[in-house]
Amino acid sequence: MESEIRHCLKVLKAGGTLLYPTDTIWGIGCDATNFHAVEKVYRLKKRMESKSLIILLDDVAKLTDYVVDVPDIAWDLLKSVDSPLTIIYAQSKNLASNVVAKDQSIAIRIVKNEFCRLLIESFGKPIVSTSANISGERPPLGYKNIDEEIIKGVDYAVDPSIGVLQQIKPSRIIRLGNNGEFQIIRK
Repeated sequence: MESEIRHCLKVLKAGGTLLYPTDTIWGIGCDATNFHAVEKVYRLKKRMESKSLIILLDDVAKLTDYVVDVPDIAWDLLKSVDSPLTIIYAQSKNLASNVVAKDQSIAIRIVKNEFCRLLIESFGKPIVSTSANISGERPPLGYKNIDEEIIKGVDYAVDPSIGVLQQIKPSRIIRLGNNGEFQIIRK
């Protein structure tokens, strides 16, 4: 695992893209603070830039580095959930402008997957996470189902034997408002 993390760090620091296992499904990722790296992800997925991306963090304490105001309900939710949860926060900061939605909101998931957590911790910045498929196609259920165009299109693909996924489905998504209100986007 250490060797894979070292390879990934070189790619991330150079502004490249990764194909890597997350705590939900295989994802395409890059440095979430690097505008040009994020552009590469959009091009590879053939995704409209008006559809924002999810970012991953390794530790809940780092939320305040990337979210202007973390509502109290977010802290409660993050302490109480066992399954992967992505929360959309009202206003972001310190991220590439093209990873943020037009309304300045940002979707963030705190990972529990060991590989992902160690990668993000070693990198010291959040990474993008989007399903490893062409936009509009079904997300692959495993590495063997990833389109060859995606595999060849990234700068580095993590060894599939590292990718033992805890669950093979996208995370739940909740949008939080600043007044404690919330909306379930994906169950």
